[in-house]
Amino acid sequence: MNAPPGWALALVYWLHMLATVAWVGGIVSISLLVMPAMHKSLKPVDQLAFIDAMQRRLEPLAWFSLVLLIATGLFQLSANSHYNGFFDTSTQWSLAILIKHGLVAVMVVVSAVQTWEVLPAIRRTLMLREKGATEDTINRLKLREERLLRLNFILSILILAATALARAA
Repeated sequence: MNAPPGWALALVYWLHMLATVAWVGGIVSISLLVMPAMHKSLKPVDQLAFIDAMQRRLEPLAWFSLVLLIATGLFQLSANSHYNGFFDTSTQWSLAILIKHGLVAVMVVVSAVQTWEVLPAIRRTLMLREKGATEDTINRLKLREERLLRLNFILSILILAATALARAA
């Protein structure tokens, strides 16, 4: 197989890093900066409304970044001389890449739960709050969203560690 031109590989690396920064950077920023400030300054129902507004902006960027990460990642795999198949674990590089992909798969599932289960529940609760959505419901949804966000934060750190392990190989 012929190696892709250098400019194409550089473009793919750049797009992959850009998508990583957008997705992981958003999660890290929200986890370390936005959520703590939100807890200190807003009441629970307003926190839920803020989470909804924030996620409406983040979700499209996150899913677009994921698609870009998959496309550019597959291109990078096909161009890498260490690549011997998806489930290969014969080298430090291939094991690290397999771990990274496993963690990404878990992260996708967590993000899907946020997007298609928790966020619609938050939106329904916000629509019903004038009709008496309970504080318990509000707090339970807020806590679930925060736990999923924290899980994605931890997964993103582990994915970056697996990437570093592969690069060191």
